[in-house]
Amino acid sequence: QVQLVESGGGLMQPGGSLRLSCKASGNTDIIFVMGWYRQTPGKKREWVATITYTGHANYADSLKDRFVISRDNAQNTLYLQMNSLKPEDTAVYYCHANTHTPSQGSLDYWGQGTQVTVSS
Repeated sequence: QVQLVESGGGLMQPGGSLRLSCKASGNTDIIFVMGWYRQTPGKKREWVATITYTGHANYADSLKDRFVISRDNAQNTLYLQMNSLKPEDTAVYYCHANTHTPSQGSLDYWGQGTQVTVSS
C-alpha cells in the first residue's frame, strides 16, 4: 500500500507561481512512476506530467514550457513547480503513483487532491 498526500495548492494571481508537493508513505520502495493530473468540474482528469524513479520526465505538450516536475526519492516527495499561471490552470491537482511487483502486478494510487485557483 502507498499513501499520497498533496499540499501547496491555493489562490494565485495570473502570472504567479506555485509549487505543489506530494508526500508518499507506506511501501514507497516499489514506486516507479509518479505524476500529476488535474481535473475541473465536469471534465475528465487530465494528465499533466510524470517522472520515473531515475528522473526521466514527460509533460503534456501544452504545459511543458511552464511546469516542472521533480522528485526527491530520499524524501519520498514529488513536486510540481507551476510558473506563469493562467486562469485555465485552475483545477484540483492529483498526485499519482504507479507500482509494479511480480505478485500484484501494476497498481495505481491517488492522493486526495489539492485545489489550485488562478484568479485576479
